[in-house]
Amino acid sequence: MRRPLIAGVCLALAVAAAGCGKAEEQNSSSGGGGGSNGPGVTDKTITLGALMDLTNVFAAGSKGILEGTNLYWDSVNADGGVCGRQVKLDVQDHGYDPQKAVSLYRDMSPNVLGVMVLGSPVISALKPSFDQDDMLVTMAAWTSTVLPDEHFLITGATYDLETINAIDWLTREHGLQKGDTVGIVYFEGDYGGNALQGAQYAADKLGLTLQPYSIKPSDTDLSAQVNSMKDAGVKAILVGAAAPQSASIASVAASIGLDVPIVGNDPSFGAAVLNTPAAPALEKNFYVSGSVAPPSLDAKSVKEFLAAFQKAHPDEQPDQNGAMYGYATGQIVHEVLSKSCDDLTREGVLKALRGITDYDSGGSVAGTLDYSDPSVPPTREVYISQADSSVPGGLKKVSDAFESDLAKQYTFGG
Repeated sequence: MRRPLIAGVCLALAVAAAGCGKAEEQNSSSGGGGGSNGPGVTDKTITLGALMDLTNVFAAGSKGILEGTNLYWDSVNADGGVCGRQVKLDVQDHGYDPQKAVSLYRDMSPNVLGVMVLGSPVISALKPSFDQDDMLVTMAAWTSTVLPDEHFLITGATYDLETINAIDWLTREHGLQKGDTVGIVYFEGDYGGNALQGAQYAADKLGLTLQPYSIKPSDTDLSAQVNSMKDAGVKAILVGAAAPQSASIASVAASIGLDVPIVGNDPSFGAAVLNTPAAPALEKNFYVSGSVAPPSLDAKSVKEFLAAFQKAHPDEQPDQNGAMYGYATGQIVHEVLSKSCDDLTREGVLKALRGITDYDSGGSVAGTLDYSDPSVPPTREVYISQADSSVPGGLKKVSDAFESDLAKQYTFGG
C-alpha cells in the first residue's frame, strides 16, 4: 500500500537511523503508543543518525540527501510527527573514511534508533557492528554485497542489476550486439566492483567483450582510459564512478571523436556537472540507469517532492541520487515506522520492514517493492534517464521502469 506523501526525503535517513546494541533494548520503556522503546526513542522524540560524506567525493550528494531529509522531517514534525513523536537527526561527517566512520558510529549508536549511511566502503567497515547491534540501516548506496543481511534497507535495485539492465537497454536502443566491445570505468571497492560484476554477467550472456578500467575516487582526468577505449573500438561505455568522472569521460570522448552512449549507475551523475564545459557532451551521450526516479518524472510522488523541494530551495537543483533518493527512501521508512509504533525497538522495525511485500511508492522508486526476502533487492526494475539541463534535476526519463530478462535470471550470492 502507498502511504500519503509528506516530502518523503527525510524519512530515508530516519529509518536508517535505527540502531544500537541489543543490550540497550533491555532498557526500553513504554512509549506513547503503549509499546516498547529502543535506543533513541522517548515518549516525545525519535532520534535518528546519519553518517554522511560532507567533505569528500560524495559531498554534493550527501548535502542533497540531507536537504531532502530535513525537508521531509520538518513537514512530518509539523504534522504531528510519526508514532506521536517528533523526529530529530544526529548528522556526522565521515568524509568517506571508513575508519573515521567506525569511530563516529561507536559514539552515535547508543543514542539513535537507526542509522543512514552513505558509501559502500563505509558500510563494509561497519557491517559487523550493525549485525551485533541489530541495527536497521538505510543505505545511501546500492551494493548487493550486503545481501542477505536482514539489517539493510535498499532503495531499489542494486548496482549489478542497474548495469545489467543498462546493457540490455543498449542492445535494444543503441544496437549493441554480440561481438561488440564495451568499456567500463569503475571505482575500486564495493560500488564499482558491484557494477563490474553486473557488467561481466551481462557481457558473458550476450557475447560482448568487456574492457574494464579500475580507478580511484581521486582520479578525475580519464583521458588515458578514454583514449584506450577508443583504440579498443568500444561501442558503449559504462560508468561505476561519480559525477566528476562521468564529466571527464564524456568530455574526452567528445574531443577525440568517440561518439558512443555512456551509461552510469545512480551515483554517477549530479546536476551540477551541467554547469561545466562538459554539459554539451553529457547531454548528447550520457544516461543513468537507476531505480530512483529522475526529479522531472511525471509521477505523483515525484511531482509532490519537486514542489516541496523547489519551495524550500528555489536556487538549487535536486539530484536524483541526492534529495530525490532521500525522499523516496523516506516514504519507505515512514511505512516501516508506522507499522512499528507499538514496538519501536530494533527488533520491531526490522520485523516491520520484512513485512512489506507490495509497496507502491507512486513512481519515486521503480517497480513494486518487496522487502520480505533479505537475500534479494526489493525490485529489479530501473529507469533510464538522459542528461538534460532544461529539466529539474538535469535528467529526463527516456525509458519507463523495466526489468530485463537478464536481470530476472540473475542470482545473488552464487
